[in-house]
Amino acid sequence: MKLVHSIAELQELLKGKEEIALVPTMGNLHDGHLALMKEARKHGKTVVTSIFVNRLQFGPNEDFDQYPRTLEEDCKKLEEQGIVDIVFAPSEKDMYPEPQTYTVRPDPQLADILEGYYRPGFFDGVCTVVCKLFSIVRPVSAMFGKKDYQQLKIIQKMVRQFGMPIKVVPVELQRNPQTGLALSSRNRYLDEKQLQEATFLYKTIVGVKNSLEAGALDIEGLEESAKKRLEEHGWKPDYVSVARQSDLLIPTREDLNQRVPLVVLAAAKIGTTRLIDNVEVFN
Repeated sequence: MKLVHSIAELQELLKGKEEIALVPTMGNLHDGHLALMKEARKHGKTVVTSIFVNRLQFGPNEDFDQYPRTLEEDCKKLEEQGIVDIVFAPSEKDMYPEPQTYTVRPDPQLADILEGYYRPGFFDGVCTVVCKLFSIVRPVSAMFGKKDYQQLKIIQKMVRQFGMPIKVVPVELQRNPQTGLALSSRNRYLDEKQLQEATFLYKTIVGVKNSLEAGALDIEGLEESAKKRLEEHGWKPDYVSVARQSDLLIPTREDLNQRVPLVVLAAAKIGTTRLIDNVEVFN
């Protein structure tokens, strides 16, 4: 496994390489990231993972400076696993040698709801850095986890509309096998009591899923009831939302009757830590 920091060095290493698979990350790697890299090995002969905390996707009051940066620990973990060929860990100066005045604006219908509503500009930053990584690495495939469900849909649409010759591979959300808690770098911010409480977010959206699969039709009522349960447990929910998997729009009565694939998405704060989670319905 090779660790490189500059774009020129990375591109020199990739000369003549076939079937490159890319796993973009912000580091602080956990088993969820490793699942992406194991999947990448099935789709490419050369696996590249990027580790870069992207300032463009953080709002002015978000945790850019506090976001955990654990490059040495991450590389050790990847070396032990033997699943990555190249780690690309550029500095901000490498990725943005001048102010990034050209940005990628995703479809507002898909990007200005849910996470995009509560974090304005977030997906502009995501799409811009992903587009830049695609240009630098030139992969044939790229792995994106279903943990960031909306992000996955936005990247898929970006690739489709720009005609990029890249297969976006969705990878299942990884959970703690004992508690069901979705694996996330932000779980590190939680104390022991909060870690135990954090599992309630998953339980809540599973409750919505079960109601839908049992035939419930009152989506708004299910969403409001779920938010109320979270609030009663000391959470501050931004949203609990039922959407169509295909386009994240609100499902119609006909969609429910035909059991069109749906997803329940949620974002809420426990203490000062904001967690997101989702569960698919009618799969």
